[in-house]
Amino acid sequence: MSESDTSSESEPDGNAEPIDEPKQGRMGLVVSTLFVGAVVLFAMFASQFGQDKIITASPLIGRSAPATVLPYLERAGELSLADYEGDIIVLNFWASWCPPCRLEQPDLVRAADELTDLGVTFVGVLFNDDAGAGSRFLDTYGRSDRAHYVLDDKSRMAFDFGVIGLPETFFIDRNGIIQAKISGGVSYELLTATIEQMILGNTPDSVKTGELQTRD
Repeated sequence: MSESDTSSESEPDGNAEPIDEPKQGRMGLVVSTLFVGAVVLFAMFASQFGQDKIITASPLIGRSAPATVLPYLERAGELSLADYEGDIIVLNFWASWCPPCRLEQPDLVRAADELTDLGVTFVGVLFNDDAGAGSRFLDTYGRSDRAHYVLDDKSRMAFDFGVIGLPETFFIDRNGIIQAKISGGVSYELLTATIEQMILGNTPDSVKTGELQTRD
């Protein structure tokens, strides 16, 4: 065998294709990347639910409330927010699977029982859930006979109000103007303080200061 033949067998070809990584290794990398991405997306999505109790700015604040009509959750008929113009409306979006919704429900019931006679209408909007689960939720965590519960099964009202997480609560004044929004679970103290300012015809202070509210 000549020297040239030996050289051609021992030296790598400069134009040769690089050796592929094992397919199994590459597949593992892809799966790991997808898993990490899914975890990040889930965390971002979940962070929208059960937010801190804070009155937050919304593009709708200062504008007329959308005139959406929805069916009642547990009785025949429909509810239109326009029917309650002249009242202060507390509009709460909730679902049976939402943990902060369970925590805030007793406070919403108490506020509705106590404040309805002052011209305050409470409306609970079941969103992204089914009617049966919603009724069982009310059986467990309480319902006010003075509040109205409606079913937003097609997400019409949630879309109109720009709901991005649960729970969310909107405060609408006697002229049908949205004055405030609370992202996250509400407390009785926060509800009554906000409504008291609106009864006096004032803009709730927390809209301006962004003050965090905590449950006692």
